[in-house]
Amino acid sequence: MTTRDFTTTILVEQSAKTAFDAINRPRDWWGEEIEGSPDVLDGEWTYRYKDMHFSKHMTTELVPERKVVWHVLDSRMSFLKDKEEWKGTRIVFDLSSKGDKTEIRFTHAGLVPEVECFDICRDAWSGLIHHSLRELIETGHGQPDTVE
Repeated sequence: MTTRDFTTTILVEQSAKTAFDAINRPRDWWGEEIEGSPDVLDGEWTYRYKDMHFSKHMTTELVPERKVVWHVLDSRMSFLKDKEEWKGTRIVFDLSSKGDKTEIRFTHAGLVPEVECFDICRDAWSGLIHHSLRELIETGHGQPDTVE
């Protein structure tokens, strides 16, 4: 069975614990304008980027060293016709140990080729996962969006 949801995978040279801990610090790799508690089960939190992107999330799964799931409760993206396109989608991180490395499989369930945001969001997620999150895990310093 093939999924059409956006998925990308990275292999990092760190333990699953280090990767899990980094994923749960999205202020350090996604964006500084995060309010709330992403690292708490059933915790609600928001991400904002200027006046372009707002999303409200609930952390619905936290399985140490294995899985993180964020359910998107609400979204407003000023650059889309359907400003709530992310609402009801899920952002999933599956972790597995590969020797002394960790594989992270990122999926944005609901981000499929038919939605307007697909190309822009795929490119943004790819950069965040392959660069900022990877750097945070491997060096301790990510490249989140900054508050201006």
